[in-house]
Amino acid sequence: MSESMRGPERIVVVGAGECGTRAAMALRERGFTGAITLLGREDVIAYERPPLSKAAPAADDAELVHPWTAEALAEAGVALRLGVDVTGMDREARTVETTDGPVPYDRLLLATGAGPRRLGLDHVHYLRTHSDAATLRDLVSRGGRLLVIGAGFIGPEIAAGARERGMEVVVVEAAERAPARMVPPVVAEQVVALHAAHGVEVRTGTTVTAVERHEGGLLASLSTGESLDVDTVVAGVGAAPHTEIAAAAGLLVEDGIVVDEQLRTSDPRVWAAGDCAAFPDARSGHRVRVESRRSAHDRAVTVAASMTGGQEPHVAVPRFWSDQYDQMLQTAGLPTTAVDEVVRRREDGSLIHFGLDGDGRLVAATSLGRGPVVAKDIRVAEQLIATHATPDPAALADPGVALRSLR
Repeated sequence: MSESMRGPERIVVVGAGECGTRAAMALRERGFTGAITLLGREDVIAYERPPLSKAAPAADDAELVHPWTAEALAEAGVALRLGVDVTGMDREARTVETTDGPVPYDRLLLATGAGPRRLGLDHVHYLRTHSDAATLRDLVSRGGRLLVIGAGFIGPEIAAGARERGMEVVVVEAAERAPARMVPPVVAEQVVALHAAHGVEVRTGTTVTAVERHEGGLLASLSTGESLDVDTVVAGVGAAPHTEIAAAAGLLVEDGIVVDEQLRTSDPRVWAAGDCAAFPDARSGHRVRVESRRSAHDRAVTVAASMTGGQEPHVAVPRFWSDQYDQMLQTAGLPTTAVDEVVRRREDGSLIHFGLDGDGRLVAATSLGRGPVVAKDIRVAEQLIATHATPDPAALADPGVALRSLR
């Protein structure tokens, strides 16, 4: 059938989480009038995932927050199909294969997200979905001793929530410091000290080699040769992007589905966005895969523009945040791309860490402290990063110099 006889164009979005759903709505906002089909594996409409680790462990109950309703999607002309597994795609026939049969497309968005990296251990819980959160909430409500494997973002959040519920908590981290991946050492020390002040034991350079049932509980064997009697074990050791469909279809895949600055894959009719996609960072040029709700929303907007003919590159500054008791850990930019650092110490004893590239441009800012103070500083830092600012390091370090004056 010729292109002219196909009728209205059809866009299929695989993945009905926040990124995929936001992209579907953004396509309408961009004026796309063709058919949009949104396919979701879970049986529930898109919901905010951050509260699953930030609030759920500390609460007796936690309702899901839905940014969109089924009625809003229907009004926008988005055909939502939940509880559907996508098993493959045929790029030549332009169809995606599902448990409900093939779905044809003219343009395709893969927003398949990521899942928890799993350990080869028994009796370990993971946190990704609302059902995972419900299970963890039930376990935490029983009290006892909790072992958390991994001290990135999710692990400490779970630890904080469980500690607030009165559990005894031990956190083990394979790296020599925690949290290691995205948090500069000087801020990481603050995070560990905060947990220690709340009675959480953090062990670095340690792994769990086995978990076995023991006398009504669990016995966790550590790489140090020690064993811990615990009641619950939960792991938060990172996320693995869902790239199986893309790889099987011959799309370029590395640590994520490889996309260009407009989030287009190696197939010009297929795009990818969200946790599953690896894109070129606009400031460092490094290919990165960013797992955060804010970044997923930003990339949904970029990909909707790209799929409707826009040429705008993805330039939004990544933002991360994490609740730790009454403190908030926030980062703007990518600390891993910095080669120099400047630390500003505030009058209240907290600090903000700035990362600079080799040309003196601000590329990252990270801070732990009271929410309003941290949020204000990080918002200004985000603007400085976005404009490729090269602030004077001495001014950055001086708490008497307003950050907004450095723009």
